[in-house]
Amino acid sequence: MYRFAVDPEHASVNGRKRSQRPQRSHREVADELRHRIRTGMLRPGQRMPTQAELADEFGVERGAVRQALGILQVEHLLTNVSKGRPATVAAGPVGALTGPAARPLPTTAALAPRIEAAFDASHVAIDALCLTAISLTLAIGEPLRQIHAGRLKPAKVDVRVLLPSRDIDLAFPVPVDASDAGRLRRGWLAQRNAQGQVLKHNLLALRATHGIDVHVTFRALPFTPPVKLYLLNDGEALFAYYTLRRREQEIDQEPLELYDAEGTRSILFAFEQGAGARDTAFVEQSHVWFDALWETISSELLLTN
Repeated sequence: MYRFAVDPEHASVNGRKRSQRPQRSHREVADELRHRIRTGMLRPGQRMPTQAELADEFGVERGAVRQALGILQVEHLLTNVSKGRPATVAAGPVGALTGPAARPLPTTAALAPRIEAAFDASHVAIDALCLTAISLTLAIGEPLRQIHAGRLKPAKVDVRVLLPSRDIDLAFPVPVDASDAGRLRRGWLAQRNAQGQVLKHNLLALRATHGIDVHVTFRALPFTPPVKLYLLNDGEALFAYYTLRRREQEIDQEPLELYDAEGTRSILFAFEQGAGARDTAFVEQSHVWFDALWETISSELLLTN
């Protein structure tokens, strides 16, 4: 079997000294490891080097390595990715995904590894604009488990969330039959409040259990957002369109036809500060836009019915 060896002081796998190479981004690390998997340098079932060895080889922080491994896990190229042990090259076929960051992926798959990487920082800052907080609540579950296991130790966590106000007529979800509007609205509001409460409770619990300085704030928007946006640690923007479809949902134990967007399946596009002029401008302007909404037309939001 091919052995992937690293001399931490002198050479990488391809024989180049680490000092000869500028520090890489997590996407470049993912690109190189993806190439090694696809060309057979790393074989199915083979154990990867440790995260410390990869960080030393590529001249990056371990957080960048974890983010790169998370990308490859989402692409089903790696399995058993965790902070405590080396990952394993997936046993299945690996030829379906191509490109520097592969193709954009649904929110449920793409958001989680990026949120986990964000929690590797000492100060975690997450801004979110969305219809409900369900995707963020799901994605934040893994870093919370890592914190409770002692593998992640942020000192401070700041989360700001913009959600539609209960006082507006939503553009969506809306019932196909207008007579069902009241029932649908009650269902949406209950979901918005429940997801927000779970997110807030789980984060604030870190104060008591781990002494982390946590702040979670919600504000209400006077409109229905046509997109969802996540801003992570001032360095990354994740963006997705809410695409409407007609579907059936059970509310109050009765089926209801509605026009809605399935936010957890929205395709998420990633933009990174420093990954080119276009990416940098998008991240910066996304922060400007979010802050403007937060400081001007949004209002206090209470997570009650």
